[in-house]
Amino acid sequence: MSCVLHSVVPWALVLLVCGAQGFFLPNITHLEELLRKYQQDKPHSRVRRAIPRSDREEILMLHNQLRGQVSPPASNMEYMYHQLGYLLLGALWLGHNKLVHSCRYRSPGFHVQSWYDEVKDYTYPYPHECNPWCPERCSGTMCTHYTQIVWATTTKVGCAVNTCQRMNVWGDVWENAVYLVCNYSPKGNWIGEAPYRTGRPCSECPSSYGGSCKNNLCYREETYNQKPETDEMNEVETAPIPEEKHVWVQPRVIRPTKPKKVSPVNYMTQVVRCDTKMKDKCKGSTCNRYQCPAGCLHNRAKIFGTLFYESASSICRAAIHYGVLDDKGGLVDVTRNGKVPFFVKSERNGVQSVSKYKSSSSFTVSKVKVQDLDCYTTVAQLCPFEKPGTHCPRVRCPAHCKDEPSYWAPVFGTNIYADTSSICKTAVHAGVIKNESGGYVDVMPVDKKKTYVGSLRNGVQSESLRTPRDGKAFRIFAVRQ
Repeated sequence: MSCVLHSVVPWALVLLVCGAQGFFLPNITHLEELLRKYQQDKPHSRVRRAIPRSDREEILMLHNQLRGQVSPPASNMEYMYHQLGYLLLGALWLGHNKLVHSCRYRSPGFHVQSWYDEVKDYTYPYPHECNPWCPERCSGTMCTHYTQIVWATTTKVGCAVNTCQRMNVWGDVWENAVYLVCNYSPKGNWIGEAPYRTGRPCSECPSSYGGSCKNNLCYREETYNQKPETDEMNEVETAPIPEEKHVWVQPRVIRPTKPKKVSPVNYMTQVVRCDTKMKDKCKGSTCNRYQCPAGCLHNRAKIFGTLFYESASSICRAAIHYGVLDDKGGLVDVTRNGKVPFFVKSERNGVQSVSKYKSSSSFTVSKVKVQDLDCYTTVAQLCPFEKPGTHCPRVRCPAHCKDEPSYWAPVFGTNIYADTSSICKTAVHAGVIKNESGGYVDVMPVDKKKTYVGSLRNGVQSESLRTPRDGKAFRIFAVRQ
């Protein structure tokens, strides 16, 4: 068994390499000789390089969340802990993920997610393919950031971040480049091996875990005494003296705080009046669900037609005429049907419609159903997208869908989601219901997107999906209480 090896180069040059690597340094004396070429004779001061505690917690939480939701599921994936000490100072047998960017601040979690997103190019090698060695299955330029994150036996991570005033990145000079390095122990990316064993989560944990499992990860409480954090743990590199005007700075740019904007709540259901006309409320937008008030039976607003109603008709009185609503009001779904040559009058349910012998746009009305769901139901199962548009029932989600594993209740995308996503877990991700209580949501099937971008919202990590071959999409909305 051998690890992924790259040629040993001076650390000053290694910092510019973006890759997931394990460095084996067999000849330390030779390395020191190489490094002397890049060191200055003048004395250097030491500088703190560790990241804030909140960022460390974000990195660790996201690593474990991503490790617990791999597909296919892992039977031996171990829980990961954050450690400074030798992981931050640098040791011989470590794996590395590195990333550099400029222009604006991005959280460490954003970078961890970008490493994990290489999964789109990675095909897991199953055991029957691994005799005697597992094949390398990466269709993109690189997958080793992803495989290091999900390497089952890697249990510790330590990260540092720095801002370089001027940094040479492959021949281009970047101003204020932010550089993130995460070290992993024990390192992964061993040639000829899969990153983990597949099977029922926690079914093949090492015996040292005593059968304990947490969020699909082999887990045990740390029993060793963690040494208190000291300056020496964070002071990992020397910085030039101030006269050289090359100063290490914190990566976060501190700006005056502004009041946080409250994200507007999106509702699919539109509240209308008794005299609201279809053509006035729905002009080229997606027309779907309306909330009618009580007392529309004896309103004077006109409706034209029977079964098919002309677009100048009152939405709510058309719903009463058809029998979808009564005078108490309520929800009605509307479907646009294109032009009809004429409209015939009739009296139904106490409402008199009017004739109109002129070609005009039309719509139909239907009753809104309410359906209870579990945490696993998808839009593809409930009400797949069709043309002309279909209506989904209003759904009631149970509590605690966020805690369901991603291989049973996946979420793909942000704002617009792939229709293979769990409806109720998506509702938590989108913020339209609370995980602790569940509740009602509206969903609207739409045509598929070319890509779906994952994100971490409300404690739910959604997945990215590139160039899906089939399947449609949907939007999800809050329900007025």
